[in-house]
Amino acid sequence: QVQLVESGGGLVQAGGSLRLSCAASGIIFSSNAMGWYRQAPGKQRELVASITSGGSTYHTDSVKGRFIISRDNGKNMVYLQMNSLKPEDTAVYYCKTFSYPNWGQGTQVPVSS
Repeated sequence: QVQLVESGGGLVQAGGSLRLSCAASGIIFSSNAMGWYRQAPGKQRELVASITSGGSTYHTDSVKGRFIISRDNGKNMVYLQMNSLKPEDTAVYYCKTFSYPNWGQGTQVPVSS
């Protein structure tokens, strides 16, 4: 059974930083690409960043240079370091593997101006 548990969210001021964590279980983590998504109020869920099993990364244009995705295969963890946060980054953030349809509960990131 695939389980994804996100943590690390919380209220932050614009310009601040947060590090989100996602613990994955029920999958062969090291063989799976992972992604971070976000859903802002009234908007569709969007892919923010992804990382392949080999460590190649993708970051959507709006977060390039500010967010960094990484993974620790020994701990079955994927991370999203978020720097220089903006009010438009306010959303619920989710992690997901591309091989399964399961979502975690998400972690809220409100960014105040």
